[in-house]
Formats: sequence, structure tokens, C-alpha cells
Amino acid sequence: MTNIIASTALKARQLTEEEIHEIEHEKTHYPYAQAVGLEALKIVQKYQGWVSDESLLAVSEYLDIPPDDLEGVATFFNMIFRRPVGKNVILLCDSVACWMLGCDDLKAHITSTLGIDYGETTEDDMFTLIPVPCLGDCDKAPSMMVGRELYRNLTNEKIDQIIAGYKAKA
Repeated sequence: MTNIIASTALKARQLTEEEIHEIEHEKTHYPYAQAVGLEALKIVQKYQGWVSDESLLAVSEYLDIPPDDLEGVATFFNMIFRRPVGKNVILLCDSVACWMLGCDDLKAHITSTLGIDYGETTEDDMFTLIPVPCLGDCDKAPSMMVGRELYRNLTNEKIDQIIAGYKAKA
């Protein structure tokens, strides 16, 4: 964010009462406020759906962390979304185990079914597809997560059922 925020003269948005309350709670678990940066970004994302530049600046100001440092944290952790995402984020594992067991074919099936590629969101904002290097579930590969739900031993048919289930909840 070194030049992006500085060059566009963005202003921090106001954190909500709920966000501040949760950030203050997290601060009780850490020896100094700056250590709460990642948790604060997660809290903002929980309420906003993603972490905009304005939200990152708000957290930066609130915790007195330089924006560049917080951007480094935000971009290091792949579960902090710096762009808008769909209601359901699909994290498709592409580790060696998942790759050996067909994640490329599963990715092609998801792409065909939803009409999106990695990093894209469906037109109805229902799904975003993101690759993830490992979900730590190699013995049940291939696997993916949708939100907080882990799905294992995937096949095209299982993926169709999973997607249909999320669409039915909408």
C-alpha cells in the first residue's frame, strides 16, 4: 500500500461499534495493541465481507500501526480478502496431494459449472473461487473449503451437490 493509499489520498472509514468492541476484546489477549493487527483485519472482514483500503486505514489508525505494515500482514495471509468476494468463498486446495488426485479436473469442473476462474466471482455474487496451497487434509484429498466447511474426497458429483446446497440456501 506504500503508494496506493498515499497517492490517492484515501481516508479511513469509521470503524463500527461492533468492530471496535471486538477489537478491544482481542487487545486483552495481547501485550500491545499492534499485535492485534491480523485479528482486527479478520474482524473488519467479518462485518464488511472484505478489507478495503479505507478499512485497512481505519485499523491502522485505531491500532497505531503503519499502513504499510498492516498491508504486509493483509497480503501475507490468504484468508484476508483485499477485494470484494462472493457470499461463499470456495478455497480449492492445489497442494501436491490434491493435484495428484485430480484437483485440476475439479477446478475445470467448477469453472465450467459456475463460469468463473480463480480470483473471480459469479455474476450473482454467490461464489468466489480461490486456490489455496494446502488445507492440511492430504489423507482425504482432493479437498476444498466453502466458508468454514471443509469438503473431502471430492468428485465432480460431490462438487455439484455442494454447490446446489449453497444455492438452495440463498
